[in-house]
Amino acid sequence: MKAKVLVIGCAVLVLLAGGLSYVYLGGRNNVKVLASVNGEKITVDGFLREMEKIQEPDRDMFKEDPAKFLDMMIMKTLVLQEVKKQDTRTANENKDEEVLIQEFLQQKFSSPPTVSKEELTAFYEIYKDRMEGRTLEQVAPMIEQIIMQQKREEEYTRFLEGLRSNAAIEINQERLTGLAAKPAEASTNTEEDLARALESGRPILVDFGSNSCIPCRQLRPILQEIKTEQAGKLEVLVIDIYKHQDLAGQYGIQVMPTLIFFDSTGREVIRRQGFMPKSALMEELKKVGIS
Repeated sequence: MKAKVLVIGCAVLVLLAGGLSYVYLGGRNNVKVLASVNGEKITVDGFLREMEKIQEPDRDMFKEDPAKFLDMMIMKTLVLQEVKKQDTRTANENKDEEVLIQEFLQQKFSSPPTVSKEELTAFYEIYKDRMEGRTLEQVAPMIEQIIMQQKREEEYTRFLEGLRSNAAIEINQERLTGLAAKPAEASTNTEEDLARALESGRPILVDFGSNSCIPCRQLRPILQEIKTEQAGKLEVLVIDIYKHQDLAGQYGIQVMPTLIFFDSTGREVIRRQGFMPKSALMEELKKVGIS
C-alpha cells in the first residue's frame, strides 16, 4: 500500500512542477465553475484546455476519469497558495508558476533525509537474494539512495496531504461526471487464445496488463506493429489481468505490464516488467528466434 501512495505522490508533484498552467477564472457571467479551492475557481473551460495539453495515452485516461486530473489541478492550486502565503512578494512577481513551485519545493525539501545503519541492514536482508552475492558494504551507497528517495517521496506525500486536509474544497460533482468520456474499448485475448498460441509451434509474446494502466496502453500500438510485421512467425497476445485473474495468478503477475516471452515449444524463457520500447522488445525476441 505504501508503494502505491508513493507513486501517486510523485505523479502529482511532477505535474505540479510541470505543465499545468491554467488561468483562474471567476466572477464572470456564464463561467461554469468546476471546483473552488479556498475560494479560487477552476472552470470547466480552463479544465478542458489543460486536458488538451496532456499527451496520449494519458489524456485519454484522464478523459475517462476526469476526477484524477481535477485532483492534480487542485493540488497545484494548493501549492501555489502556500507559496504566496509564505512569501507575499511572489504575488506581485511575474515569475512563471512552474518556476515558483520548483523553487518553493527545492527550498522546503533542501535537507536530504538521513539513513541509519539499521535501515541499510534491514533493506539488505529483505532483498539479499537480489544482490547477486554482493556484500552490504558493496551495495550500501545504492541502498542509501533508494531509501533516501523513498523518504523524500513520503515527505512530499505528507506535505500534499496536509495541504488538502486543511483546505476548503468544493467540487461540482454533476459537472465533473458529465465530463467523463466512455472508456476506450480494448481488444484483448482470452485464456483459450493463450492455450491455442502455446500449441501453435511459434514463439509467443504475451502482455499481461489492463486498460487502466498507462504503460500498458503505451505498449499496445507497439505490440500491434510487431504483430503485423511478424504475422505467421510470432503470436502476440494481450491479457487483461482483471478479466482473467486466475490466469494472472497462475503466471504470478504482480506488476503491470508484465511481458512474458515463450519459445516455440511453449516454454517461458524471458520475463520483463514495465514499459519497453520497440527496439528493446525486438532484442528480446531475437532470443526466441524472431529477427
